[in-house]
Amino acid sequence: MGDASALTEREAETPDVGELTPPDRTLMGPGPSDVHPRVLKSMSTPLVGHLDPSFVEIMNEVQELLRYTFRTDNKWTIPVSGTGSASMEAAVGNLVEPGDTMLVPTNGYFGGRMKSMAERAGGEVVEVSAPWGEPLDPVDVERAFDEHQPDVFGFVHAETSTGVLQPNVPELTEIAHEHDAFVIADCVTSLGGVEMRVDEWGIDAAYSGPQKCLSCPPGASPLTLNDRAMDKVLDRDEQPRSWYLDLSLLEGYWGEDRAYHHTAPITNVYALREALRLVAEEGIEERWARHRDVAGDLKAGLQELGLEMNAPDEYWLPSLNAVRVPDGVDDGAVIDHLLEEYDLEIASGLGDLEGDVWRIGCMGYSARPKNVEYVLAALEDALAEQGF
Repeated sequence: MGDASALTEREAETPDVGELTPPDRTLMGPGPSDVHPRVLKSMSTPLVGHLDPSFVEIMNEVQELLRYTFRTDNKWTIPVSGTGSASMEAAVGNLVEPGDTMLVPTNGYFGGRMKSMAERAGGEVVEVSAPWGEPLDPVDVERAFDEHQPDVFGFVHAETSTGVLQPNVPELTEIAHEHDAFVIADCVTSLGGVEMRVDEWGIDAAYSGPQKCLSCPPGASPLTLNDRAMDKVLDRDEQPRSWYLDLSLLEGYWGEDRAYHHTAPITNVYALREALRLVAEEGIEERWARHRDVAGDLKAGLQELGLEMNAPDEYWLPSLNAVRVPDGVDDGAVIDHLLEEYDLEIASGLGDLEGDVWRIGCMGYSARPKNVEYVLAALEDALAEQGF
């Protein structure tokens, strides 16, 4: 009786929670990036229903803007309701069926996530190896195809964990298609910031996240599939294991019928629309060039500080700069100093590179000269604190 009475008394208490006042950070980590003021403003737009005629029009506009950004004419181009991992799982979980074999890379953290998702989808996973910090070699990819004859091939275009950009994408897709395999591209850290041409490069499915080079809050994540990939989805022998991410059902909502499937994150779709409008206004090729130029200044400044990039110049990823931690420097102490003294976020390494690199993003609205100057000055100070 006494315990029940105490519980009732606790339940009656009003939680003492103040106003929401997160710090005003400069976001130069691997994501999220700073959000453009126009995108933030769009999120205060009044809600309408997710089947309201005005929202259907917005859905159409978002799809058209995504096609422009992906450089594709794919009809099946949508924002998946969820973070980038949701669009990733939608791609892998729909294209990999039980009994299928998927070829995944070992050269970074997110190849490992592909592996996990493919296994959960019932697929058998084989790997094509490359060291962390290097891209896949087409010779190794072709050898893996000859040996394993996979049904699906996944690669990471911009590996967030290593700062490596995968070159020779058309060569990789050609190898896969010669073996009648489907190609899935991880574009999470490249879409809108690094050259990506879905149709021209022969990519069957590509997914991304909105919070990196698109500078949009997470919640509605880009995905595109060509007709060949969607035919496989619609002709599956077994339903995908996820009802929520079943593209044959989502097709009914984002296709011509606009049939109810789930309540879309309306405010996130508003935000994505405005972020993609900014991409179109700037021009996609001009946006790629801006990221390359601003990140080039960041790279040069880091090297002037005596720091070494993790990726060789020919594989350097402008949107995510992986920087080697010098001997004798505490990577975590530097990150903490930047956060506490400068309200500036960068990140440590992932997986095999944990403790060995810092990951400094240069993405979207964060890819501005004043941010580069700020992070270089702050980093110089943080390193000096440790005698470097």
